[in-house]
Amino acid sequence: MSEEKNGNAAGTSACASCGSAEVDDIKLKECVDCDLVRYCSDACLKEHEPTHKEACVKRAAELRDELLFKQPDSNHYGDCPICCLPLLLDEHKSLMSPCCSKRICIGCDYANFLRQLEGNLQRKCPFCRHPAPKSQEQAKMNMMKRVAAIDPVAMCQMGSVRFNEGDYNTAFEYWTKATGLGDVGAHFNLSLLYRKGLGVEKDKKKRLHHLEAAAIGGDHVARTHLAIAEWENGRQERAIKHWIIAATLGDDDAVTCLRERYVVGLVCKEDFAAALRAHQAAVDATKSPQR
Repeated sequence: MSEEKNGNAAGTSACASCGSAEVDDIKLKECVDCDLVRYCSDACLKEHEPTHKEACVKRAAELRDELLFKQPDSNHYGDCPICCLPLLLDEHKSLMSPCCSKRICIGCDYANFLRQLEGNLQRKCPFCRHPAPKSQEQAKMNMMKRVAAIDPVAMCQMGSVRFNEGDYNTAFEYWTKATGLGDVGAHFNLSLLYRKGLGVEKDKKKRLHHLEAAAIGGDHVARTHLAIAEWENGRQERAIKHWIIAATLGDDDAVTCLRERYVVGLVCKEDFAAALRAHQAAVDATKSPQR
């Protein structure tokens, strides 16, 4: 811990610049980038900035790493809203309903299909019971209704539609709006635009920013992309951490990467064994008779 933080530990109870204590008529605000110091005014913040900058940058990086390397509770797809089991990482094993923007596992979708078939019932969404679209155009209209309702998942999906049509500028706009509303997948999609320079200028820094945001949200593919980037930059320890987190989410490719490095002695036996157990547990959690 930095000397500055030790000096202010009693320390955040007083303004780091002028020393004013927090009392009824003086409210202190934390530095926006770190948790080391607080200030009583914008003027004090500006005056103290040259002194604080080096420690602030270092602590901000530490806080970012704490967040980045924290194991997510689940992958970014989350749970099926019907059976409440974790969704599989393979996006082809689940379906997105354009009427409600819910991702449904194929087991629940198939069970709903059988129920409707046996009862000669109208085909409806397994979750919200909205009538199933009869055409791609109708499905797109349903999606646009969700976009109008400021649904981040629908915005991300519409961005993908525009991307596949070659309209990268509009895709960028949809994905940017979706990230502002917290959509994890849109962060990963933006990282691809910045990597390839589609609709935007190539920007390595922005690409990594969006990859990190996606990885923090549980995107296993973004996590493996970060691992590869760290490995290529010679930061092997950070890369291995990324692969372990991805494996724990159930990512098969991450297990393969760890196995290759375990064979040549770059990953210890204990870490590899723990990653294998966690990976199997993640896979087992997604299983059900319907699936």
